Amino acid sequence: MSIARDAANEMALHPVAPGVGAQLAVLGAACRANSILEVGTGTGVSGLWLLRGAPRATLTSIDLELDSQQHARSAFAAAGVPATRARLITGDAREVLPRMNEASYDIVFLDAGSAHLLEFVELALTLTRVGGTVAVHGALLEGRIADPAQRGEEVGDMRALLAELAATDAVVSALNPVGEGLLQITRLPDSA
Repeated sequence: MSIARDAANEMALHPVAPGVGAQLAVLGAACRANSILEVGTGTGVSGLWLLRGAPRATLTSIDLELDSQQHARSAFAAAGVPATRARLITGDAREVLPRMNEASYDIVFLDAGSAHLLEFVELALTLTRVGGTVAVHGALLEGRIADPAQRGEEVGDMRALLAELAATDAVVSALNPVGEGLLQITRLPDSA
């Protein structure tokens, strides 16, 4: 884990905080994840936490930056994660996610910023199996979500997402204040 965190610091990336990582490990263990999808590989910190909680899972991780993924690959190897358990895809998640198999993942972890958040959450929910969870890192937007005076597209999008999640019977969700905020969205069986 320290190799991944050190690489993130060198590259001026902001990996998940240890509290968020622990929450991801618990999530992986609680849902007995076999298949995990991550958007935003970074240097592998969050991937290592997810795999810690789901020791038999396969992680598929998407990132635009090849350099980051090379660091992640090294961190996975140093942690003893077999190459067959970590598939890294270099590319734009907006192009990759629509080509992935629906309802195939136990966990989808989104750590790619908020620029395409609504699109990513919508796609992630189609890729998550019933009973699976979509987790969104940084959901508190550095405290701006709780401040009613805060405006802007990013804040508006997150508030709209939270309102939409509260209004639907298709999922249950919770905004956990750990770290920068971890939004967890779990798909429920169809009520029909």
